[in-house]
Amino acid sequence: MTPPSPPLPPPPWALLAELTHGCPLRCAYCSNPVELAARSDELTTDEWADVFRQAAALGVVQTHLSGGEPLLRRDLDALVAAADGAGIHTQLVTSGVGLTRDRLRGLVTAGLRSVQLSVQHTDPAAAERIAGARAFTAKERAARLVREAHLPLGLNVVLHRASLDALDGLVELALAWGAERIELANTQFYGWALRNRAALLPDRAQVARARAAVARWRERLAGRLDLVWVAPDYVDGTAKPCMGGWGALSLTVHPDGTVLPCPAAAALPGLGAPNVRDHALDRIWRESPAFTAYRGEGWMREPCRSCALRTTDFGGCRCQAYALTGDAARTDPVCPKSPDHGLVTALVDAARPGTGAGYAYRTEGRR
Repeated sequence: MTPPSPPLPPPPWALLAELTHGCPLRCAYCSNPVELAARSDELTTDEWADVFRQAAALGVVQTHLSGGEPLLRRDLDALVAAADGAGIHTQLVTSGVGLTRDRLRGLVTAGLRSVQLSVQHTDPAAAERIAGARAFTAKERAARLVREAHLPLGLNVVLHRASLDALDGLVELALAWGAERIELANTQFYGWALRNRAALLPDRAQVARARAAVARWRERLAGRLDLVWVAPDYVDGTAKPCMGGWGALSLTVHPDGTVLPCPAAAALPGLGAPNVRDHALDRIWRESPAFTAYRGEGWMREPCRSCALRTTDFGGCRCQAYALTGDAARTDPVCPKSPDHGLVTALVDAARPGTGAGYAYRTEGRR
């Protein structure tokens, strides 16, 4: 008797569209792949439009138009219009560098619905050290233009040793710039961030101070500003849910058309990552080994297999397991139950207070 086919996965609702790996910044915490897609390999306007149509048909309702810096795409207006025309809510994820009033007006006309602006620090000099470029003034101008256009504005701050102690000022900055939301995201160690981990990883006391500051601000603001705290899993020792489960909620399309469950999965060997130039998006989502490899629970080993949290944290992050152990199927070492947990505690124990120094900056992909 032929065994029954596995049930079809629910449709994804979110798409991360990485339009280009080009970027005017060289952020030390960048989690994009170290090997970046060349500009000559990027999907064309028509190819991206087809991706958005396929994504909408698959069930996607929201896309982050990201990179790199998506403003480097001269056809960004057309890409926004294509996504909006397919019925997908569009959010621009940007450094703000290169955003002008005319450019923003064109994007709004095309159907742009909201903007997420990255901020490295409240102090321009510190921001320059982290980003490897002068961009603070451009960000301040971009925030003003977004508010003048009556678009929802969110700030995204990647927190690490050199920025955690500026948390109070970052929240004040969000209020001054008229943001509705600030995401305080502790560094996830992939890509260039992994290379710079020794300079970025905070100590426990610094994280505790920042967490207490977030609690004070939430009580003080009482809903005036949405504060999102993305926990530092190395320090907390709590495995973060893997994108709601591997291949469960969202998909990422890289600039060259490669499709994966998350941006960091590009570093995992043996996935045979599919490409939208070769396969339909629905087939990739349903059948590609890159999406089925860690979907569900069948891949899990102990202690994940019998853990009560397996439906909550999904075994933790596959990309982090690989980065720390060389085996993507192992229990995420940030989990105290992992036999490899000592790897993480040793790293955190070795972290020392300071402002961070000696960053290795990305050079590929700059325009």
